[in-house]
Order: sequence, then C-alpha cells, then structure tokens
Amino acid sequence: MKVAILDDYFDTLRTLPCFAKLKGHQVTIYNDHVQDTDALAERLKDVEALVLIRERTHIRAPLLEKLPKLKLISQRSVYPHIDIDACTRLGIVVSSNMHADTPSYAAAELTWGLVLAAMRQIPQQMAALQAGNWQIGVGHTLRNKTLGVYGYGRIGSVVAGYGRAFGMSVLVWAREPNLTQARADGYQIAGSKEELFAESDILTLHMRLVDATRGIVTRTDLARMKPTSLLVNTSRAGLVEQGALVDALRAGRPGMAALDVFDTEPLRDPQDSLLAMANVVATPHIGYVTRDEYELQFSDIFDQIVAYAAGGPINVVNPAVLSGRR
Repeated sequence: MKVAILDDYFDTLRTLPCFAKLKGHQVTIYNDHVQDTDALAERLKDVEALVLIRERTHIRAPLLEKLPKLKLISQRSVYPHIDIDACTRLGIVVSSNMHADTPSYAAAELTWGLVLAAMRQIPQQMAALQAGNWQIGVGHTLRNKTLGVYGYGRIGSVVAGYGRAFGMSVLVWAREPNLTQARADGYQIAGSKEELFAESDILTLHMRLVDATRGIVTRTDLARMKPTSLLVNTSRAGLVEQGALVDALRAGRPGMAALDVFDTEPLRDPQDSLLAMANVVATPHIGYVTRDEYELQFSDIFDQIVAYAAGGPINVVNPAVLSGRR
C-alpha cells in the first residue's frame, strides 16, 4: 500500500524498531505541519493509508472528498480531529486502538515534571541564572500539601501514585466507576467538585476531551482555587472554559498554571497571553513525545495497516463502513 505519515516533526518514526512492520509498503513521511486543505489534497492524492500522529492534523470532509484513493486512516487514541461520518460515507476505514489497558507513563511523568518545575520555579530560576542573577524567589515543597486529581483513569491514577510517593494528601474527583477504583486504591474522595477546587494545592486534570467534558472547568471553579495553588493541564485545553484560565491567573486564583496543551496547536505566537505570564510554566504538547511511547503507539498503528492489507481490519471505530469500504 501507499502509506503517508504526517507531522513526524523530527523524522523519528523511521528510526523505531516497529517501523520494520511497514516493510513492503511504499511509505512517505512528512516532517512539516500542513493544514491547508488544497495543499494536503495534493500531497495525499495517491495515498491509500494515512498515519496520523495524535491530533496534529485535522482530517475533515472537504479534504477527504479530495482523496479518492484513501482507504484507511490508522492512528491511536481518541479522534475528535477526524470526521468519522465523512469517512464512513466515503468508504474509508478508521482504525484506532483505544489502549484502555496501557497507561501513558510518558504523559504522567511530564505532568509531574511540570508540577516540580512550577512549584520550585525551575524554568524561571534557570533563566535568571543564565542572565547573571542568583536566586529570584522562594518556591514551595510538595510534602504534606493536597494534590487534587480530576479524572481518575489511565493517567490520573498514575499521577496520584506519584503524589503519594511525594508525601502528599491525594484528593480525587471523577465519574463512576473511576471513583470506586480510587477508593479501592486508598485515596480520599472529594465531597464535591467544588471541594476539589477549593482544597487542592495542586490540581491536575486528566480527562478525555469529549462533548460532555468540554469546558467542564469553569470560571467559577477556578475562582475557588487558592491564591497559592497550581493548576496543571496535560490533557486538553478545551477542558477549561474558553478564556477562563487567563482571566483567573490575572485575578490570582489560581496563583500558577503548568500547561502542555493549548487552544491553538501548534502554538507559534510568543506573545500569546499564557506564554507571556511569569506564573505559567509551559511545554509544547510533549506529554506523549518520547521514543518509548512512540514505539508503543506506532507498533499498534502499523499493526493496523498490516491487518488491513491482509484483509482483516482491526480496531475499527466506524464498523458501518465495512460493508461498503473502498
């Protein structure tokens, strides 16, 4: 099959052991990011299988309708960036392993890295040192503080364990049956969402972005947070009400934020309101960007291509297409 891989910024995938699974297929890898429909249509006009790296490129009906040879989109995890209905209508199979049994340790580790960086002012202290200044402020320790975990799934449960290891009191709020699991794991359950925001010294978000969770963190929620507290978001920016975080940080509740996700990605504007704030530590959506995580993810993604080529598509998220696929 003619396979195209989009948005492999550092040309990493061909260096992974799992890339050998595509032997025998004609593979083209693109290292830049293109979102223009006409440019993508020209680039992908002969492609039969399209590999996506998470949500870096949106695949909508106007593009899909210009790709008559496309038979398969192979990726991993959620797919809000793909027009599934259009794929089904056009006979394009979408395969995406939802990996419910495999925590993203990479994302959990980055979450904790951001917690430490923000609470100890690591980026700011380093920048000051490089500028010739010796110490610019006083940070905060984690021990005996309250870690609020909003969402107790594959990643949230791992982050809660890190909090316990650091001697923190862990407070969880989530939907059932995840709350049941959190209780079984020995964590304290918040009496309400309001209590979670009010009591947490560090509050970290770990939910998928779906219609039910979009904007689930409101201005009112943020206003309940302590002036000394830290909000951490390595999940999706859309979990927070549009514009609410900037206003909340300016108002001083919470006092800090640590972010790996943004409303616009890739974010290339150094004057963006969040990036301009001294009380924000930010990274460019690298929660899952490690060689170990890539090997895990793309092993699944390439298996889906191999299975399709062999006549047996797997992890199909639009099964209605199977009776009329290209």
